[in-house]
Amino acid sequence: MHYTGTIWRPPYEAASLLLEVTIGCTHHKCKFCTLYNELPFKFKMSSFEYIEEDLKEAKSLLNFRENNKLSRVFLTGANPFVLNFKYLMYIADLIHKYFKEVQTIGCFARITDITLKNDEELKALKKAGYDGLTIGVETGDNETLLFMNKGYTSSDIYEQCKRLDLAGISYSFFYLTGISGKGRGEIGATLTANIFNKLNPKLIGANMLTIYTNSELYKEIQKGTWNEEDETEKYNEIKVLIENLTIPVTFAALGASNAFQLYGNLPKDKGNLLSVIDKIIQTTSEDELRKYRINLPHL
Repeated sequence: MHYTGTIWRPPYEAASLLLEVTIGCTHHKCKFCTLYNELPFKFKMSSFEYIEEDLKEAKSLLNFRENNKLSRVFLTGANPFVLNFKYLMYIADLIHKYFKEVQTIGCFARITDITLKNDEELKALKKAGYDGLTIGVETGDNETLLFMNKGYTSSDIYEQCKRLDLAGISYSFFYLTGISGKGRGEIGATLTANIFNKLNPKLIGANMLTIYTNSELYKEIQKGTWNEEDETEKYNEIKVLIENLTIPVTFAALGASNAFQLYGNLPKDKGNLLSVIDKIIQTTSEDELRKYRINLPHL
């Protein structure tokens, strides 16, 4: 299999075939992000030759498994959904050529990737199997989106995800706890919930901001232009987010950036999730939580 650098996937894609179709990120300007810094280039697409070779190899490997049926493929890279309609359809055709039983194709996507497809193309992509996109929106706080160079606004999140809803393409959100900075976390959480409540994500995954010295955000801290939230403040922020969510959705904080893992279905499990967070705040000191953060070598 052709894999370049560190391969990132959501926790819930553990059973999916990871197929490299892009490497790196087309944007690569978010101040907090260091995920693709190891690459000697910003972004490139895998050749169709490599993609087909990998599908052949995966097919041969799966033939040795007792249960060799594959239901889902996850395309790797920061935002494969940026590829044009024709390329995405061709990749889907290749996948179904070797794995006729595959039901869905997922990947990471940026909000700006959706704008590149018209409504009819989105519907055709859904029909071809594209479903369950993971979108790192991070926050619905416009002030923070601008400062962090995300490249879109909260209105863009709403407008483009409504288009996914209309096309029948499901999606999950990544929320970045702490991104709004010290003293603004609860504001950011409230603004984000206001946007999410107008949409239909199937899952909201919360990750905690971890700042590394090779990030642009670290330089902002050194200049005194941005201050990091305390660890306890981050848990209060998650609490406010959950309190303000009114839609039926799965809430999960499962990645390595979270010192404590959370999982539940809203609204049914809201009370339990809030109780767990209260217990974390009451029984775990800031020093203990901070120790976890500074000893996290990588996400």
